[in-house]
Amino acid sequence: MKPGLQFRLNQQLTLTPQLQQAIRLLQLSQLELEAELRQIAESNPLLEFSEDSAAETDGDSSEFEAPAETSTSSDVDVDEAADWSESTGPAEEPIDFSGGNGAGGSRTNGSGDDDNFEPQNAAPETLQEHLLWQLNLTHLSLRERTIAAILIDSLNADGYLTEGLDAVTAAVPTDLKASMEEVDAVRRLLQRFDPTGVASLDLRDCLRVQLEQFDPELPQRELALRIVDGELELLARNDIARLARRLRATEDETHAAAVLIRSLDPRPGAALDVTPVEYVAPDVYARKDGGRWRVSLNPDCQPRLGLNQHYCNLIAQARGDDASWMRGQLQEARWLIKSLESRAETLLKVADAIVRRQSAFLDYGPEAMHPLVLREVAEEVGMHESTISRVTTRKYIHTPRGTFELKHFFSSGVSTEDGGSASATAIQAMLRKLVDAEDSRKPLSDQAIAEELHRKGIQVARRTVAKYREALRIPSSSERQRAG
Repeated sequence: MKPGLQFRLNQQLTLTPQLQQAIRLLQLSQLELEAELRQIAESNPLLEFSEDSAAETDGDSSEFEAPAETSTSSDVDVDEAADWSESTGPAEEPIDFSGGNGAGGSRTNGSGDDDNFEPQNAAPETLQEHLLWQLNLTHLSLRERTIAAILIDSLNADGYLTEGLDAVTAAVPTDLKASMEEVDAVRRLLQRFDPTGVASLDLRDCLRVQLEQFDPELPQRELALRIVDGELELLARNDIARLARRLRATEDETHAAAVLIRSLDPRPGAALDVTPVEYVAPDVYARKDGGRWRVSLNPDCQPRLGLNQHYCNLIAQARGDDASWMRGQLQEARWLIKSLESRAETLLKVADAIVRRQSAFLDYGPEAMHPLVLREVAEEVGMHESTISRVTTRKYIHTPRGTFELKHFFSSGVSTEDGGSASATAIQAMLRKLVDAEDSRKPLSDQAIAEELHRKGIQVARRTVAKYREALRIPSSSERQRAG
């Protein structure tokens, strides 16, 4: 076989670094995108952030509606990557996605109100500070105060002493020569502080000290103490009948004692937990206007990034390597701005497609949720499934029914008698409704729930009901049973 030369002509699309960056920006959450852009802007003098708020208009707020066609999407696949290469031209002004006041709410520039001022709230009191304040009001010796301070410092967020008495005794200064019995005596004193039950060693210890605060004449107090001391496992299973037999009491008395125990606080320190609440800022809004659901971007969550005109003007005056470097930075800045525009358009298009598919959920609630998979939205908007997966991850939409991650609207389907299908979310909502309406004395078993769903035309197996029930964190029928 003789060696030879052959010529072949073929087309191949290569993911450039800029295209890879555009794909990565699409999957970032709002906070991650903000951090990423600020890091890029620090290394590129041609980029700058506009610190002004969203543009304001005097007329009615305009909205972004999903365009009929789009040429921007993102995916690592070769077929999908071609869409990014056909994006619209770069913008050289700061990107403003607000479209006026938009769905994100109107803003005012008036100087006569306090809307522009953040609330200056005092720092919340921690559990340790609350206990130390009470310690300073007690008549204890310096020795006891030192041990109490060490105990307070050792408590976890729920108010428990998880390290044990050995560790606390070892932490006491050696010159005090405190014994474990002395440390435990101070601990028992702390248990009577507010909130009652702090500094407990375990759940049984915590519940017992709270029960001891009740009036000894309370009929169910002694029976509740006996349950806490030796029958917490049966109480957790709500087996009132067996509890009554074990304690040689009537079911009514046992039920009253169980109700008393359930009124206690198993995590006394949690009420003073100062962990800040994390709020989700929606990326898009959905609201009904003229009988039609409309989707708009949240202007406050869109980066206002533009070109620094001062440095752009210096490019014409630069020479040699400086000019080449600045032109390269300008090209990267323009591509980044174009990628952000494509990201916003893609997010808006996908959100609009989801809202159109799930308009029944927005109108009637979870029971009207339709089955939906990534492939269906991908086919509707003309993108790859992995693109839809990226754009719906950690992106949130605000609706009249609450704020949800876009992933929330996707669920598998279960066949119905009429040949249609019901989404898993809708079935879970029906399951929750059935459990809420059941007789607590005779709760519905998984099989009974499955049969009830069959009567509604939904073909679902008992094991599927059990899976959905566990996903909703609903106990089994035996655990839900209540006496009297």
